[in-house]
Amino acid sequence: MMNSSGVAVLARGLTVVRGDRTVLRDLDFTVLPGRITGLLGPSGCGKSTLMRSIVGTQANVTGTLEILGLPAGDAALRSRIGYVTQAPSVYDDLTVRQNLDYFASVLLPGSRGRDIRRDHVTRAIADVDLGSHADVLAGRLSGGQRSRVSLAVALLGTPEVLVLDEPTVGLDPVLRRDLWNLFHRLADERGATILVSSHVMDEAERCHRLILMRDGEILAEDSPDDLRSRTRSETVEAAFLHLVDEANALQENAR
Repeated sequence: MMNSSGVAVLARGLTVVRGDRTVLRDLDFTVLPGRITGLLGPSGCGKSTLMRSIVGTQANVTGTLEILGLPAGDAALRSRIGYVTQAPSVYDDLTVRQNLDYFASVLLPGSRGRDIRRDHVTRAIADVDLGSHADVLAGRLSGGQRSRVSLAVALLGTPEVLVLDEPTVGLDPVLRRDLWNLFHRLADERGATILVSSHVMDEAERCHRLILMRDGEILAEDSPDDLRSRTRSETVEAAFLHLVDEANALQENAR
């Protein structure tokens, strides 16, 4: 189910205050269904806080935030959203398959049957290309492989929305390319809505739509082509820097 405007994520006046600091300030944005939306900006700009807000684990959230037509954090969303944090969430003393078996037993209702859970585990392992490591202890995997196990966990149950917090950090160029190819397959073939954060601007070119952030605010929300066009820039990074300079100039003139 989508909200009345037909978007996967809808935010209006979204604000998060932590202590005496406003981490997110009055954000308005939408995330379209079946598309890859990139959340880009420098470290500390509020990307992770925004992602935690969307999956319902962030405290002190005010304003409107709807996911698939429901308030963020609603219990009915638990099986419909997959979430990958920056730090791999796996048990080192279990194999890849055992990790997924465990999370499948938690995420998928027992009434759906062991065979169905096994099918989800098998598909998730194949999706992240870890078939040859399925019976290897997670503690013996490389950092990139552990990240792929976390992604496989998020793919269990075929979630409608995937929230990926810097999933390619520390990965080699080949693995980064392979993961982005997977993200596009999930969006194109399964209709998944994907929100992926990064501070690497060249990854912006792989997204259908971008939300550029700075200091807890949104600088722009548009497609890569339109951002380059409106700022007369050759790259998204150059467009981002142009928007930063523009915002700084407006602040100076307002003083």
